[in-house]
Amino acid sequence: YHTAIVPNINMDVDGQYRGMDNKIHVAKDFVYYSTFSLWDTYRAAHPLYTIIDSKRSLDYIKTFLVQYEQGGRLPVWELSSNETDCMIGYHSVPVIADAYFKGIKGFDEKLALQAMKKSATWDHLGLPAYMKKGLIEADDEHESVSKTLEYAYDDWCIAQFAKAVGQNEDYLHYMQRAQYYKNILNSKTGFVQPRSNGGWLTPFDPREVNNHFTEANSWQYSFYFPQDIKGYMNIMGGEKNVAKKLDAL
Repeated sequence: YHTAIVPNINMDVDGQYRGMDNKIHVAKDFVYYSTFSLWDTYRAAHPLYTIIDSKRSLDYIKTFLVQYEQGGRLPVWELSSNETDCMIGYHSVPVIADAYFKGIKGFDEKLALQAMKKSATWDHLGLPAYMKKGLIEADDEHESVSKTLEYAYDDWCIAQFAKAVGQNEDYLHYMQRAQYYKNILNSKTGFVQPRSNGGWLTPFDPREVNNHFTEANSWQYSFYFPQDIKGYMNIMGGEKNVAKKLDAL
């Protein structure tokens, strides 16, 4: 029941809808949807939709792409053809990549990659620092740890999609960016930590919920490396050490 509340159809019966450019458009070969709370849904809800509702999953992606064309960006947390920017990451990217690798195609792959790269490179929300330094420091942007981690995962998804559509240069570039998580993982403590001026910000308490994290603390974010579990285990000294840390969590 809860997974079926949103996204919502956001067009009239004749296919007309108001786009992100505030103009009226017509959806010709898809249903235009709204209410993409992607930070909340990219991990589990959208992967579920690819399994139980592939038709709507394709419509979601086609909606993403017209929103990119009309608004200049993929949605982050979209509501009624408006971008709220109330959460982090560019999580349209894993939604598109996940669907693609499950055989849900029928959308413009070239446009999709272009849109992914635009979301990953424009001048906002700490991305300039992330691209320049390989991490976001506390002085660059609030929620710096969470944003660095989630950008790195989304970049891995861009890399996988780029490789699949034959763009090897993009694949190599975004695979490198996907490793940026290592720049905020303190191998001595085993925690992701905020950084400032090249060093670790102190004092540091992994239980503290503060402005360096998004609705979480370091304990919760210190396992967020889905793109490189083995790399994380190597940094932590192997599976047994990771198991002990999970038990401690």
